[in-house]
Amino acid sequence: MSWTMSEKRRMIGEVTAGGHLARKKGVPLSVEYVSQVDSTAEDAPIGNGIAENSVGETAAAASAKAPDYPSSLVGTSVVTLDDISTQQIRELLHRAQYIDAHRTTVAHTCDGRVLATLFYEPSTRTRLSFETAMLRLGGQVIGFAGAQLSSVSKGESIADTLKTVSNYVDVVAIRHPKEGAALVASHAASVPVINAGDGGHMHPTQTLADLATLQSRFGRINDLTVGLCGDLTFGRTVHSLIETLCRFGHVRFVLISPDELKTPQYVLDRINATETCSYVEASDLAENIGDLDVLYMTRVQKERFFNEDDYLRLRDTYILDADKMRLAKQDMAVLHPLPRVNEIAVEVDDDPRAAYFEQVKNGMLMRMALESAVIGDVLPGYEPLQRKEVRA
Repeated sequence: MSWTMSEKRRMIGEVTAGGHLARKKGVPLSVEYVSQVDSTAEDAPIGNGIAENSVGETAAAASAKAPDYPSSLVGTSVVTLDDISTQQIRELLHRAQYIDAHRTTVAHTCDGRVLATLFYEPSTRTRLSFETAMLRLGGQVIGFAGAQLSSVSKGESIADTLKTVSNYVDVVAIRHPKEGAALVASHAASVPVINAGDGGHMHPTQTLADLATLQSRFGRINDLTVGLCGDLTFGRTVHSLIETLCRFGHVRFVLISPDELKTPQYVLDRINATETCSYVEASDLAENIGDLDVLYMTRVQKERFFNEDDYLRLRDTYILDADKMRLAKQDMAVLHPLPRVNEIAVEVDDDPRAAYFEQVKNGMLMRMALESAVIGDVLPGYEPLQRKEVRA
């Protein structure tokens, strides 16, 4: 979901422990907020241009080093994938493929650069993936893993944290339990900010990993029947993936969930607004698995529930095991954003259709592609996709 300029300005209320951007089940992130408006954040510039970064390099200087083609992402903050074009997404997929094939060649692309990982909620894969991506490019990493380890425990606002950290680093990855926190961070920072997940809203880099996995498995990211199963209400990875696939078009969605965890209406509206996309809602995985090219499993997220009894009742609704896999196509791909609890049996791991650990690798490669792109560092020997297409 994207926001208008006026909505962004209204949303630059500070996201704090005592207030957050209001959202009701089944509706998009609201522009109404219940926290005190931070006037300093309101004055932050709208847009993705970076000011002066941690090594004294201006946006103009960084742009001068960046590739001169329309899909260049230098200086861009990525809060949702709506912040970048489909052409830029395809460029990132191409860039990640090059990185994977030229690990040694790109190992010093980001020498002297620093990434900050500001993780206000627990994470293993996403945080380590962001950090490993920068380290493999030759850069360095600072940050924290948990709000209790930061000055937020002393009452510091997100805006002030980002204004401070911007003086130390070249790019920031932020995860926060409050929806809209990444948007606030992007307006306060003077360097590019990448959303590593904000509440139940969006998780753009996970979606990039998902797209890379589809590209790897099928050679395309559309003309597919994609089943999404489990927690479709609070699953930010699900929302991001559906909305992004709709931008490319020609996807049929099968939305499998219990009534309590159905897909929010605003996501369904997005599918309906796309002429070449369609959806059906279902509650039985076994009855639908045979129609799928892709099965995207999700866990029921305990941290999104206020009532533990509801969580325990819904936790085991869907379990993918060998018996169900026998009903699926021989080339179906099973994806999962991880971590899993028990929604995919361990016996499925050895099935060649299991692609969820491949997703992990692709997530690192896509973050390498994105981090180097927003900073403006050129991959040695890399030829942009657009130039190759023009030459062809």
